[in-house]
Amino acid sequence: MSKPEQPSSHGSSAPQTDAGQTHLHKQYDANFRVTPDYRASLPDVQNAMVADIQGAHVPIVQVGVSGFRLPLHFLTAENKQVVLETAVTGTVALPAEQKGINMSRIMRTFYEFKDRVFTPELLEEVLIRYKHELTTTRGRLRLAFHYPLLRPSLRSGLEGFQYYQVAYEGSICDLNWFRKFIHFDFVYSSACPCSAELTEHARDTRDTYGIPHSQRSKARLSVEVLPGASLTIEDLHAHCLAALQTETQVLVRREDEQAFAELNGAFQKFVEDAARLLYERLDADRRIRDFQIACAHLESLHSHDAVAVVSKGLPGGFDASFTDFASLVC
Repeated sequence: MSKPEQPSSHGSSAPQTDAGQTHLHKQYDANFRVTPDYRASLPDVQNAMVADIQGAHVPIVQVGVSGFRLPLHFLTAENKQVVLETAVTGTVALPAEQKGINMSRIMRTFYEFKDRVFTPELLEEVLIRYKHELTTTRGRLRLAFHYPLLRPSLRSGLEGFQYYQVAYEGSICDLNWFRKFIHFDFVYSSACPCSAELTEHARDTRDTYGIPHSQRSKARLSVEVLPGASLTIEDLHAHCLAALQTETQVLVRREDEQAFAELNGAFQKFVEDAARLLYERLDADRRIRDFQIACAHLESLHSHDAVAVVSKGLPGGFDASFTDFASLVC
């Protein structure tokens, strides 16, 4: 008796099992090449119908990609280029009737600018491209990086690199009004005036030796730069140094450590003092439209920190609502 004829798999995309079910290949085809027609046939779930939207049909203020990294070129105050690892966050607005965006387009569009020299002004060009490529009305972009400055010691003549946490941020609205921001972290020492006075009291009244307490502290400056104005990272560093004086040191010898103790004695400050001193400097810089200052003194006396926040108080600007004090631990 002859065997029943088996169905031929010639011309089919996958072999058939005895039950007539398709057997999928469990292997990667390294030789497969995508054609324009094949790409056009791929499903696009992000652009599904309104009926496919899950949950409430409401607009989303920001949707996009956070934390993709790449080396970018930045310009120093001396007009020199430095290449720094940068974490990028790019978001756009999403209308209520649109299911989603093409997330990869956020990155692909940004990569078109990867060889440019990044300034806060360049973010406007990227955001305008976002609006075009993703057919949206608003967008935001943030570049976070660590910026090196060569800092001298106080007396020995040594030099070392201090790294500053910096972010360039830009936003654009439906009217193409672009706003640019710089965020800058400055680490300093804060010697407590109360502790200093109490120590001197013990010395004067009881001949008792004591050491006033001081602590590593951080100020975070967030500034909105006026349209057409140029403000550098070095400018913000200079404001912090002039206001607070007691920046932490990189390389030191004994004479530098002694000098730092004297510097802390000359510029004692509570956290309230630090916030007000910085306010005074930023408010006098006419290139800065708006600003916010958050300070944290990481107490050596207590097991908690002392914090302060102040802003310029412009309508629609920074409102001193900063609460992420854990990010100021240094």
